[in-house]
Amino acid sequence: MQTRCTWCGTDPLYVDYHDTEWGVPERDPRALFEKLILDGFQAGLAWITILRKREAFRAAFAGFQPEVIAGWGEDEVQRLLADPGIVRHRGKIEGTIAGARAWLRIEEREGFSPFLWRFVGDRPIQNHLRSMAEVPTETAESRAMSKALKAEGFKFCGPTIVYAFMQATGMVNDHMIDCPCHGRVATMAG
Repeated sequence: MQTRCTWCGTDPLYVDYHDTEWGVPERDPRALFEKLILDGFQAGLAWITILRKREAFRAAFAGFQPEVIAGWGEDEVQRLLADPGIVRHRGKIEGTIAGARAWLRIEEREGFSPFLWRFVGDRPIQNHLRSMAEVPTETAESRAMSKALKAEGFKFCGPTIVYAFMQATGMVNDHMIDCPCHGRVATMAG
C-alpha cells in the first residue's frame, strides 16, 4: 500500500504542497529565487509557518521579482519590518535584498537556473528512501551550492537550508519510495 510522506501530516495546506509542489523539478529562475528566499526565512521555524504566510510574503516582496527588490533600501526594510503578514527579521529582509542583487548578476552572467542546477549535474538526484530517518540534512552538493551562493552574496543559505531548497525544487527527489509522488516526480525529471 502506498502512503504519502509522513512529514506533511494531515494539514490540507501541507498535504497540497507535498502533492503538487514539493520535489517537482523547478527551472524558472524567479520561482527558484522565491523558494530559496522562503527557505531562508524558514530557518528556525516550521515550514508550515512559511506556507501559511506565503501569499503575504509574495505581496510584501513584489512577487519576488529580483529586478524590483534589488533597488530597495532602508525605507522598504522599515516597511517590511512593520508588516505582520511576514516573518519580520531585519537580517533576513536585508539578505533578500542582497540576494536579489546577486540574482541579477548571476542571471546576466549565466542564468540563475543553470547556475543552481549544475550542482546536481542538471538532473534531479533520485533517492530511494524508505524512512524519514534516511533523509540527510545536508550533502556534498548542498555544501557546494551553499558555498557558491554565499560567495555571490546570498545570505541565510547554509547547507541545511540549501538541501531543503534542493528537495523543494526537485533537484533531489526525497519522496519516500512508497509515496505515490516518488514515481510521479521521478517521471517528471525524465
